[in-house]
Amino acid sequence: MQPTPTSAQRRFGARQLLLAVALIVVVVPFAGLLLLVEDNWQPLAAADSSARDQLHQYALTHPAFVAVMRTASDAGSALSWQVVTALLVIWLLWRRSWRLAAFAVVAIAGSSLLNTAVKAAVHRTRPVVSQPFVHEPGASFPSGHSQAAVVGFGVLLLLFLPLLRSSWRWIAVIVAGLMVVLIGFSRVALAAHFVSDVVAGFVLGAAWLAAMTAAFKAWNAMSTPAPAGAAGRGGTSAEQRIDLSSTPLTGQEGPRR
Repeated sequence: MQPTPTSAQRRFGARQLLLAVALIVVVVPFAGLLLLVEDNWQPLAAADSSARDQLHQYALTHPAFVAVMRTASDAGSALSWQVVTALLVIWLLWRRSWRLAAFAVVAIAGSSLLNTAVKAAVHRTRPVVSQPFVHEPGASFPSGHSQAAVVGFGVLLLLFLPLLRSSWRWIAVIVAGLMVVLIGFSRVALAAHFVSDVVAGFVLGAAWLAAMTAAFKAWNAMSTPAPAGAAGRGGTSAEQRIDLSSTPLTGQEGPRR
């Protein structure tokens, strides 16, 4: 006779199913976009070229617009995320949130490595304009800034939303969303990427973040839970407070003393 699944096992199975559906919903558009780019599908190529040319013509006569776009692009650069990641990991380690620190490093650094690998495989040439505002090395598809923005701000939201008052959570989500869109838009405005590169970066970043979040939850679920009295002795632990979602994405290293 088969044992009856526990409620926890049923919830875990349901979440795994939802994750699989979510990944399919995200990965399928990315695969389709990749095929269209590789096939040089004319409607997509025409849309990319039109956006590039119109934005570049506008930028040539509006230096203030270019300055804003440069600032947004720099905010989403690899160097910026390296600094943010270092500070974030130092803070998490100070709180003895070892697993969350590992999650942040793997999610953000792994996304960069994935982006580099996909760029090398696709090897799409960057937009060519008469008076470039930036000179970027490497290939164009997908946009590294856009992918890093989705993953980076996603990680920050997962970590900090549980620590914010409910009235501030929507503000944090809106600000993060606007920053992601602005960084992606800046890459097209500066003729560093095509629109399809940016969209692909958004989609691939979302898929990677979902996969890393699920992997962390599985890792955490297999770990030994903290003793029931630990929180009572030392207060709520850092990783119990930073639960990252309705299914706690927490480590169980115990409270900081």
